[in-house]
Amino acid sequence: MKPKLILASSSPYRQELLARLGLPFDAISPAIDESPLEGELPQETALRLAQLKAKKIAESHPDALVIGCDQVATLDGIQLGKPMTHENAVKQLQHQRGRHVTFHSALCLFNAATKHMQTEVVPYDVEFRQLTDAQIENYLRIEAPYNCAGSAKSEGLGIALIASMTGSDPNALIGLPLIKLISMLQNEQVHVI
Repeated sequence: MKPKLILASSSPYRQELLARLGLPFDAISPAIDESPLEGELPQETALRLAQLKAKKIAESHPDALVIGCDQVATLDGIQLGKPMTHENAVKQLQHQRGRHVTFHSALCLFNAATKHMQTEVVPYDVEFRQLTDAQIENYLRIEAPYNCAGSAKSEGLGIALIASMTGSDPNALIGLPLIKLISMLQNEQVHVI
């Protein structure tokens, strides 16, 4: 019998990505503190939070395979969190225009029954266009990406903010590196095809 698959996330974007694989899964939001620790590197924050989310859900689902994810965006080595407000999003996008931002997407697959954990951080680099203040306002009015790291959603109109992208898995930019996840699932004898 295959273990139950759970996505430890309330993100509709991650749920949509995981649904592409055609595997049945549940999505459960873990209640954790997502604040970075002092002195923690961005990729370390993303990885720690992905692991924490998976372990939190595994506590109440001891036979499940739990997928934990987190993403931290960085500009000049400084973490760009979720803006949460319009004003913060304007400031983030103004600061990012014409610049390179790295999105560190951490993935954790935790087998709650065996305690086997697989982890990976998949970086994705984005160069933002030289945006005007009016373009930033228009984008934010239409998309309202206030719960997205770096104030941008590439899966929607946010693609218009981007001049170029570089990385091994475009799904990582949305927040769930599917290429790496498929390999991790295969290691647990869960095959997509």
